[in-house]
Order: sequence, then structure tokens, then C-alpha cells
Amino acid sequence: MDELHHECGIAAVYQLDHLDHTQSGKTAASARLIPRMLLDIQNRGQLAAGFTAYDPTRRKLLNTFKDLGTVAEVFRLNHPAKFENIMLNYPGYAGIGHVRYATCGQDDLAYAQPFECPHGRKWKWFTFCFNGQLSNFADLKEQLMEKTDYHLARDTDTEIIQHSISYELRGEVKPNFVDVLSNLAEKFDGAYNIAFLNAMGDMVLARDPLGIRPLCYAQDGPLFAAASESVALANLGFSNQQIYSLEPGTAIIIQPGKDPEFHRFASTDQRAHCFFEWIYFANVASKLDDRSVYLTRKRLGEELARLENIPIDEDTVVVPVPDTGKAAAAAMAHQLGIPAQEGLIRNRYVGRTFIEGQNRENKAQYKYTPLAEVLKGKRVLLVEDTIVRSTTMKALLKEIRRRGQPKEIHVRVACPPIVAPCFYGIDMSTTHELFASRFEKHAEQSDTIQQTMAEDLGADSLRYLPIDSVAYAIGMSEESLCRACLTGQYPTATGTQLYQIAMQHDHHSTGRTYESQTTESLVR
Repeated sequence: MDELHHECGIAAVYQLDHLDHTQSGKTAASARLIPRMLLDIQNRGQLAAGFTAYDPTRRKLLNTFKDLGTVAEVFRLNHPAKFENIMLNYPGYAGIGHVRYATCGQDDLAYAQPFECPHGRKWKWFTFCFNGQLSNFADLKEQLMEKTDYHLARDTDTEIIQHSISYELRGEVKPNFVDVLSNLAEKFDGAYNIAFLNAMGDMVLARDPLGIRPLCYAQDGPLFAAASESVALANLGFSNQQIYSLEPGTAIIIQPGKDPEFHRFASTDQRAHCFFEWIYFANVASKLDDRSVYLTRKRLGEELARLENIPIDEDTVVVPVPDTGKAAAAAMAHQLGIPAQEGLIRNRYVGRTFIEGQNRENKAQYKYTPLAEVLKGKRVLLVEDTIVRSTTMKALLKEIRRRGQPKEIHVRVACPPIVAPCFYGIDMSTTHELFASRFEKHAEQSDTIQQTMAEDLGADSLRYLPIDSVAYAIGMSEESLCRACLTGQYPTATGTQLYQIAMQHDHHSTGRTYESQTTESLVR
């Protein structure tokens, strides 16, 4: 609701029996599954989409198609003939795909993924895409530019990864992929799930050692597929028993004529799964690291109900902010024994380009229609998944009061206060933009502070969930989750350094912390 964006999502498919020429007529179309998979993870990025297809029978062994826009816009899904024409021009036995939102770099086609890196030697000709954010991007960039004759065409961590992979592939002998990933893991700090495909038909899928971002895979006979979320695999027809989460620090390596192999490339047992994946970002139908997104949000709603203390009567109603607040709102209402009603209707047909051109107050007006039939004269428990910057929530509350005419509005947030930036792939990298950071830390523990925050928003009351509710709802230990944006305690060294920089400089800076400062500036 607060226009919070994710870095991106990845997908991959591989027809393992493509060397069987009796199957060639069928398997050459495997890559056409990629747009369908990307549509299921469109929630992870709407700025750009693209894919690369591999076909050893054509001169252009790797062929990449990408553009700005949603998946439907890029692949012309609403125009069957145009979609078919794209697919006919990009056949493949294997492919990787990507949806992007920019937390690093600019909003133009040059930054769309996959990135293809041509070369005369087939094992050095590769394409890749990734999900996450390198928190030590600035330092890696500085180190790279210190080398002789290096040049960056784009100011993004994706190009840093591209050059890093190219450097590992140097020489006259094709390197071992596990060694390549081990070397990269020693350099990279942050979140990075990588999908890699070269012109020899080798595919590599790797999840960073902390497992910050999710990555799932499945296999049914000769068809292998992977994606950032399980819903993309389930909608291809894989059963729940066939879908697994890739272990952090592990790679899947597929080479022509061989079964997929699993290799550990980083030895750490530390885990830092981003709790926000379950609470906000992931599709509610997904299951990540064996934990259901829907059930997590349901338990968050039950926790909200357990903490509720306002008078409950026949004029009290629970209203979710669509869409990610629905599961929590329904569970909360059920526990309290009161109705959950859709007092806000989301306009699903407002164009992406149109709404992105509006200010936050106008966005609230265009995106949501308050229903007076539900809200008028009611004590409303408005359930939101999170509050980040608060500007959209303030505008929404104003609209609800003006058009819905409720008696009271009590905002209930199915998440603790966001008080610190994220440097691992969520677009909130400065402290001054965060609503809760302007108030005392751990505001969920103080009724007085939360009432002050409610008055600032324009609500009658406000309640956040306590921090320990997050681990309980997900079903993981606190030690296995990244909750840095709630606590200011980061799972990596660079994240910790960047937070100190953000605390020192963000009130004087308008840019993202990791783009405006190098970690070395902390000690200069």
C-alpha cells in the first residue's frame, strides 16, 4: 500500500532430454513457458521483463528478448498473434527469465535483464539474471575501476556481477562452476540469487549463502524448472511434492545429457531469510522454505486479534487494505467474531504508467474506492500489512473519512514498525523516508507513542505487532530471519556499515545510501 517495491524475480526452465532428436519437435518450445512463469511472479517487479532462450540448432545459440513494461506488455500477452510471433522467433530447449524493479540503476531498457555477454568461445558466451541487491556494490565498483582499462556502461550491481563472472571465466580452460561461485561468494555481500545460462547449454542456479531471497525448483520427468516463488512452478503443473526450496549457499548445475547436480559452494550455516517475503512481497499462494505465505499472514491476523482492546460491538467492522492485507484481516475478524468486509475496492484497471505518474495522494484516490455502504457510521479496524513512508496511508485515511464517513478508524498493522533501511533488495534504503523512524524505536511497546503516530496519520488509534510475532507467524527461529529493518541489526558486515552511514548522513542526502556512499567512507 505504501508503494514499497522489490528488486526482482527470476525463472528458469530446462528440457533435460533435448539431446534426444526424436523429441526435437516438442522440446524446442520449452522456453515459451518462461513468460507464463514471470506472470506468476509479476508482484516482484513491474518495470521490465525479459528472457533468454538456448537452442543449439541455430546460429544464435543464445537469444535474448526484453523490454520495459509488465510481462503482459513486454510479451504482448493480450495479442495472441503477436505473442506467438515472439515465441516463434525465440525458441529454446532451455531459458531463463526476469522481472525487474529498480532499487539500483536507472529505469531504462539498458538495465533490463537478462544481461547477455557474447563471446567467441561458447563457454564464455553467457546470459544471466539475478534477484537481490549487493550491499557492497559501491566497494565492488571502486575495486573494479581500479583495474586497468575497466569501464562500466551502467551504474548497477548487475553489471558488477556480469564483470565478476566474466573475470572468473578468463583463461584457456573452462572453470568448475562450483569454484566460480565460491570465489564470487567471497566477494559479494548481500542478497543474490543467480540464474546463469551459457552457449554450451550449461545452466546454473545459485542461492546466496544466507538465503535472504527465496528460490524454488521442481522436476517432473525431463522438465526442470525454477523460480523465485513456488506459485510459478505450481501453476506449471508441478505438484507440491515435486517443489522444493533450494538450500542457501547451494547451486543446481545442469549440463546437456546429465541430470541436475546439487553442489554446496559456501560453507556458512548462518541464515537470514527476509521476513518481508512472507508478510508482504510473495504471492499469497506461494510456499517459501516450507512455510506458507497464506498461513503466515493468517497467524499475523490472529495475533492482531489477540492484542485488540477497543470496544467490539455490532457497529465494528474489519476492513483490509487490498490486496496483501486480506488474509490477516479475515483471520483477525474471525477471531474477534465480527465481520470482515471489503470497504475499500481496488481499481485493477488503472494503467501502470498512468498511476506511476501521480503523486501519492492521487494514487490513493485512483487505486481505492471507499464504500460508504460498508463504512458509514462504523468503528473500522483498518488492517494493513505494513506502513513504510506513511504518505499513502495518510491520503487513504483522508479519503475514507471524506467518502466513507466512518465513526472511527483504528489502523492495525500486521507487522512491527519499520525503523531501519534495507540494503538487500527492498526499495527503502534511507532512514529519513521511514515513518516509524521519526518516533522512538520499538514503538510497538508503547501505547503513548503509537497514539502520537496515529494522530500524525489521521487515525483514531494505531497498533503494530510486536517483533516476536514475526518469527512465530512464519514458524522460524528469530536467528534464521533477517529482521534488520525492524531492529537495525544486519546479518552482513556491509549492511551494518551502511546503516551507520545512513544514520550519520541520510538527513542530508536524497539518494540511496549504497549509491551515494562507499563503506570505506565510514572510516575515513
